[in-house]
Amino acid sequence: MIDRISHGPVMELRLNRPPANALNHELIRALDIAIHEAPAEGARALVLSGQPGMFCAGLDVPSLMGRDAAAMDEFFRAFFHLLKTIAASSIPIAAALTGHAPAGGTVMAVFCDRRVMSEGSYKLGLNEHRVALPIPRPVMLAFERLCGPRVASDYGLRGTLMEADEALRIGLVDELVPAEQVIERAVAWATEMTALPSPMALAETRRYQRADVLQAFELLDTDVAEFSRIWFSEETQAVMNGLIERLQNRG
Repeated sequence: MIDRISHGPVMELRLNRPPANALNHELIRALDIAIHEAPAEGARALVLSGQPGMFCAGLDVPSLMGRDAAAMDEFFRAFFHLLKTIAASSIPIAAALTGHAPAGGTVMAVFCDRRVMSEGSYKLGLNEHRVALPIPRPVMLAFERLCGPRVASDYGLRGTLMEADEALRIGLVDELVPAEQVIERAVAWATEMTALPSPMALAETRRYQRADVLQAFELLDTDVAEFSRIWFSEETQAVMNGLIERLQNRG
């Protein structure tokens, strides 16, 4: 599910769960472990990537429907833990957005230090409202850090999906390049980070910059309980079932 590709001091972690790299419990756990273990394996920076045309389509909703409350608590806890692992990483992380990255794909990217995206009509954004889920509080803080409170509030409330050029304009991504250069550019940025003289100073600076976001994760138990409550609400279940029906009709 996670391909480890070495680029010297930079390790690329490529999501490999076709066709859409949708986030199920196994993929979330595998990525969390890979990020956590990377520094001990000699990596001094990371690149998170996907396949051409698809970084990550977000949560694997069909696989989650029908799970009981205990299973959903476990899933949401694992998902929030992954986000915290990205945010708290001791080494810099670049997101190589190789294609579409809606919802959970964008959520992971906002906690990275750099976002390089493929040019073209690929979609990303925090559209959780469209599937009757709230934007988690740490995610909203990370979104505000990138785009400013006013822009983040506007896009977050509207649940807007946008194309790459708009994402660049508002600051959600840092760079647009041709599709075949996305990973190369993300690796180049990460390599620049490894050339800095003090990994310890870099890690501390990263921690200072993210203190507010990391503090938000201290309310993990509250957020997991709230997400589980909303997930099992009649409103959210109806929206999710409608989403699954649309996906099945496309297939």
